[in-house]
Amino acid sequence: METVIPTSSHMKARFQTMILPCNPSSIIFPLASQPTITDPSTSSALQTASEHIRSSHLVVFPTETVYGLAANALSSEATGEIFRTKGRPQDNPLIVHISSLEMLKLVVDETFVIPKTYEVLMNRFWPGPLTLLFPVKTTGGGEKGGGGGGGIPKEVTAGHSTVAVRMPSHPVARALIAISGLPLAAPSANTSGRPSPTKAEHVYHDLNGRVGYILDGGPCDVGVESTVVDGLLGVGKRVEEEEEECVIRVLRPGGVTVEEMQAVLGKGIKVLVHRRDYRDEQLENQPTTPGMKYRHYSPTCPVYLVMSGRQSTHAHPTEQISLDVFLREVSEELTAESVGGEKESLRIGLLSLTGSRLTRALSEQGRPQVQTSTGSIHLNWVHLPLGSTYNGDNDQGEEEED
Repeated sequence: METVIPTSSHMKARFQTMILPCNPSSIIFPLASQPTITDPSTSSALQTASEHIRSSHLVVFPTETVYGLAANALSSEATGEIFRTKGRPQDNPLIVHISSLEMLKLVVDETFVIPKTYEVLMNRFWPGPLTLLFPVKTTGGGEKGGGGGGGIPKEVTAGHSTVAVRMPSHPVARALIAISGLPLAAPSANTSGRPSPTKAEHVYHDLNGRVGYILDGGPCDVGVESTVVDGLLGVGKRVEEEEEECVIRVLRPGGVTVEEMQAVLGKGIKVLVHRRDYRDEQLENQPTTPGMKYRHYSPTCPVYLVMSGRQSTHAHPTEQISLDVFLREVSEELTAESVGGEKESLRIGLLSLTGSRLTRALSEQGRPQVQTSTGSIHLNWVHLPLGSTYNGDNDQGEEEED
């Protein structure tokens, strides 16, 4: 039976949330596991946050994928706060973040010998947005403070015998882990079910009053969660040196693509993607990693995907309608769903590539007045550019349409 923690939106504010700016370029990781930090304010922010972590509190930190809600992964008390703050189901495991290979000893079963496939992937994609499943090193009694010889409490793994681990490449994330001296359990820093945050301001808007500190390291580069890989199929506790695994399974697609992994693993290794190449109903009902059972990236407003007419293909046919008809249909739907009766205007965000012809056409209309079945309504556009991309099929080098 599933246990769901009450949603964080109903929790009373416990903290005066502070945003601490950090300069990622001031953090350098030499051969030693401890970073060198040249900016005093960044160093001070990391020290403050690490002390907060060691006191079994939560800290939000940036990673290359999304902002994470971090707690001491060795403490059942601290990791329990993650579930309460996010309103996260307890059967949804957490990913553990480390800053060095040496830190693996705190979270992975000491009898486990890393297989060759993992060595290849770790050498290529760590630090980076790749999460690997390992046999877990369990803790004797779920120690409250965490630390000592390590061991992961069952709250982190949802009671499974494996633990998901990755080494983030973002300097702020890796520095916080290293300075804390603790592996950090960290899902995305948002209320469960909501879109994952890629800026500190996103986190503040969602979790203000529920966390003490947010380390602001700027926008995240990747914007989606890490790829999760299970390479343990058929691998025993001991693996002979000459033995080569032939299958790894992608449980959750993310920042590292299947093609990138296949390229470094070679033709002798099969990379299978869950729900594309195989199904595992038991795993879906009792997931060993986040992102397999519960809804992700769920915005609180309707989303429409709009494509130009030339992007309709035989493989993906789309019904083509005029811009005027589309605007009228969208206005009808949004006004019908709105609470409080008729509206005089609608605020609509436009996520599109810079230079998009479609966005340009919409923006040039200013505040268009659209006639609906209940009257007229003004549309206010809020353009949120996603950057530009080059269309190789366009001889004139124009930017791709959205």
